Amino acid sequence: MNKVILMGRLTRDPEVRYSQGESATAVARYTLAVDRRFSRNNDDQTADFINCVAFGRAGEFAEKYLHKGTKIAVTGRIQTGSYTNKDGVKVYTTDVVVEDHEFAESKNAAAAGNVGYAPANPTGSAPMSAGDGFMNIPDGIDEELPFN
Repeated sequence: MNKVILMGRLTRDPEVRYSQGESATAVARYTLAVDRRFSRNNDDQTADFINCVAFGRAGEFAEKYLHKGTKIAVTGRIQTGSYTNKDGVKVYTTDVVVEDHEFAESKNAAAAGNVGYAPANPTGSAPMSAGDGFMNIPDGIDEELPFN
């Protein structure tokens, strides 16, 4: 089985081209910066820069909605290939062919640059917004929340 699931941020705006012929198909290429869970030296977090290509409706979605810095989740498959460049050197390629991509953070979080959540309200007054569209529930509530 060839299945890839990635979450990361676009390093630049997608490059979109359309195939030629009767039914032009969108082909979007972008690079996804995916953080590594662990680093070797434990001092700096490192990332892998993974080339992605989306065809058809996925390519059109990328053209319309994705831009540099957008955090997305991608599912797809790995595809390898090779070509000979103008100097006669064989170049090997590895791309993720995108089957589906979706936003991995809210619009508000992306605009504010939020990475985590706001702390609980220490004053005991009305709950504060966490910046992600939800409100924090204050500590000390022992009763169940009503859901009808």
